[in-house]
Amino acid sequence: MVEPMSETDYCELCDLPKSQCIHGRPPAPPAPAPPAKRAAKPTTRVRKTTTSTTAAAPKVVTKSAPRKWTPPAAFAPLILEILETAGGSMSADDVLDELESQLADSLLPGDFETTPEGELRWRYAARRARQTLLTDGLMIKGSPGVWQLP
Repeated sequence: MVEPMSETDYCELCDLPKSQCIHGRPPAPPAPAPPAKRAAKPTTRVRKTTTSTTAAAPKVVTKSAPRKWTPPAAFAPLILEILETAGGSMSADDVLDELESQLADSLLPGDFETTPEGELRWRYAARRARQTLLTDGLMIKGSPGVWQLP
């Protein structure tokens, strides 16, 4: 004779026996992570000096790749200057338009590429600069769409 299942053998979420419902089964183990790629080290050269008669330490010259786009830190002082000129508060679109007109000649070609979200890289960098200014207390959160000095 088969005994009936007790109430605890049924799932509370789907009313199926726990042996048949997906809630009673443990989750699948996570997939193994792919091996991490190592970052390329910058190229270093040692320049020997032959004109000196004393033993001096050789100079180490590090080559780094040229920047592809402008870093967020470059936008921070300009954002503060624009907001001060405007009286301490300005819409985000107006600040970005003013930044674009002031930096038109100094933006790098990579600044006009788009991020995966479709935004221009220089605009993304400017918004990151604003976040840093907020964190540092140099700006405050105003109403939505407005950048404001404290």
